[in-house]
Amino acid sequence: MKQSFHPKAFLSQKRNVKRGLFARTRIIFALEKTLLNVKDIAKATGLGYKVVLYHLRLLEIEKVAIRKGSRPHVWQLTGMGQQRLGNTAAH
Repeated sequence: MKQSFHPKAFLSQKRNVKRGLFARTRIIFALEKTLLNVKDIAKATGLGYKVVLYHLRLLEIEKVAIRKGSRPHVWQLTGMGQQRLGNTAAH
């Protein structure tokens, strides 16, 4: 069975290996629901704190996610990155 990843999980400046795509997909799905800090994202996704922080920083470099507020920062998705095909007509 082929595993599908969120389109925004693909990075242009890094190799896209399955483990990274899997982690970023889970992080992005969590952030699509609400703004979260790193600790809450780690709880929601089942990923380690450092793993979440690493991938959030990669997503920040690609302008897919941004951090807001003071510490602890909450993270938010931007409109950048690959879009879902179904959502392109709405933009």
